[in-house]
Amino acid sequence: MNVLVTVEELAAELAGENPPKVLDARWALTQPDGRDEFAEGHVPGAVYVDMETELATHGEPSEGRHPMPTRESLEESARAWGLDDGDRVVVMDGGPSFGAARAWWLLRHADVDVRILDGGYAAWVAAGQTVEAGATTPEPGSISLGWGVMGVIEADEAGDYDGLLLDARAGERYRGETEPMDPKAGHIPGAVNAPTTENAQPDGRFLDADALATRFAAIGAESGTTAVYCGSGVTAAHQIAAMEIAGITDVALYPGSWSAWSNQDRPVAVGPNP
Repeated sequence: MNVLVTVEELAAELAGENPPKVLDARWALTQPDGRDEFAEGHVPGAVYVDMETELATHGEPSEGRHPMPTRESLEESARAWGLDDGDRVVVMDGGPSFGAARAWWLLRHADVDVRILDGGYAAWVAAGQTVEAGATTPEPGSISLGWGVMGVIEADEAGDYDGLLLDARAGERYRGETEPMDPKAGHIPGAVNAPTTENAQPDGRFLDADALATRFAAIGAESGTTAVYCGSGVTAAHQIAAMEIAGITDVALYPGSWSAWSNQDRPVAVGPNP
């Protein structure tokens, strides 16, 4: 199953028979609500997807900042987005696909045929494609989601992971030099730093498969023996997508990530080494 779709491919598919459903999951740490940007311009027919209320749930701090939604709540959201059984889905954001990757991971976990628009809305506009403005209200769908397709580990497993555990946050957060979001600075002991930002080109598109394969080979990532976390389980999904592009599959996600770990009574490592 392809992880990515290009702007040109998506434009052709939208103009053809049986076009995919497009979901716009614009999100950033500094601007978690992307509704205003979506209303200013989006891919024609796209539906806005909210990170905070639809791609995550909320609980105690020990559960992290973006706990996974349940299958039932994601199914309710997916129906509100207009999805039906058998639909092909394309997810996107403003670029570089951090929010889109979270939507991609969750929908893959729910056994949906989903791809990421490489480069997001910025790439769509740069290519001169048609855009529309305003809100969208799709006809409700009737999709029935699966669950459990993607690998998931919890805190105990992350703390005693038998393979390679990757920390996808920026180096300064991994090393414990700064922590703008969570109560403790540092990383899970044994984790190796591999910042998500290094998966992308300056224009927000993913590096090509060969470049990503070279990157992850140098880190030692392999199929079936690698897990990833980040700050709250969002950008780690981008890491999993990048590894799949590189041919590395069966990579597990620790959804609670550092935001959950740092709110629990668990050991913390600092500095540049695992």
